[in-house]
Amino acid sequence: MKSYHLDPGRGLAGLTVQEHAEPEPGRGQVVVRVRANALGFRDLMVLADNYPLPIRPGVVPGCEGVGEVVAVGEGVGRVKPGDRVAATVFPYWLDGPFRRDNAAQLGTMIDGMLTEYAVLSENGVVPIPEHLSYEEAAAFPLAAVTAWNALAGGGAPRPGETVLTLGSGAVSLFVLRFAKLAGARVIVTTSSAAKAARLRELGADEVIDYRENPEWSDRVRDLTGGVGADRVVDATGPLEQSLKSVAPSGEVAFVGYWLSGAEGAKAIDPGILFGAGAVLRRVATGSRAHFLELNRAVTTHRLRPVIDRVFPFEKVPDAFGYVESGGGFGKVIISHD
Repeated sequence: MKSYHLDPGRGLAGLTVQEHAEPEPGRGQVVVRVRANALGFRDLMVLADNYPLPIRPGVVPGCEGVGEVVAVGEGVGRVKPGDRVAATVFPYWLDGPFRRDNAAQLGTMIDGMLTEYAVLSENGVVPIPEHLSYEEAAAFPLAAVTAWNALAGGGAPRPGETVLTLGSGAVSLFVLRFAKLAGARVIVTTSSAAKAARLRELGADEVIDYRENPEWSDRVRDLTGGVGADRVVDATGPLEQSLKSVAPSGEVAFVGYWLSGAEGAKAIDPGILFGAGAVLRRVATGSRAHFLELNRAVTTHRLRPVIDRVFPFEKVPDAFGYVESGGGFGKVIISHD
């Protein structure tokens, strides 16, 4: 079998392909024949060694992958050979709060999914909804689980509430879809008329061009009768504008764009934080429990992701280059078929 391996900090120059014998599962483990992966901005941060979690030299990168169980170890009872499964980004975070002892992440601290066969804990996989192809299912483990946690982790939005989500990246696209399923009114920020049109096709009630409206919180206030949004999902920043956009007693789900040194990642005036009168909640993807909740909703509503482009497994470097170029709309997928 073939696997990609990473020398962190060297970018694409540090990405190599190595040959290995097909693995065998240990106790409590399963072997998954990987059928599809997804890539995103997070993976570029890992390549650059600009990520908040430690990156083990030589690690198999990629935290998003799905496939078919081909072998199970002793004591495995959750899955069986032939099952279609998705890997959880944090395989030891089963439920409850995010803590240091469950922070081991695929593709950074432990081997990830850019490989033909992956050995995973049986607790680190969840079933794939039957209506999804492998390529579609690969879009969910990171961005969709993050979006689900951002919306539902503090209590699901109620019909008629206003949700503001920032940008047209994969997390925001899933926030838009999930919030509309809950009956919320959704406002989205974006940078172009073309993306605004796509967002409206997906159900956005209002779209704000942040290039034309740099102080876009004023526009959010205008659209909400001066009250502000009940929920804000901040995946791009600036956080100050999110705090100025949220309604009193509302919530800002902070996904953590600032970790990459993104534009707008600056210190926040404590007066703005206090004046927002809202909860600021950190979101670090999500647990196995979040993923299972998400899958129930996806199955019930037969939801499908927005996919931008699909690359073959042997063209992973090209896929990284495409992600780095920006401007896409939806998930970038790696197919093994």
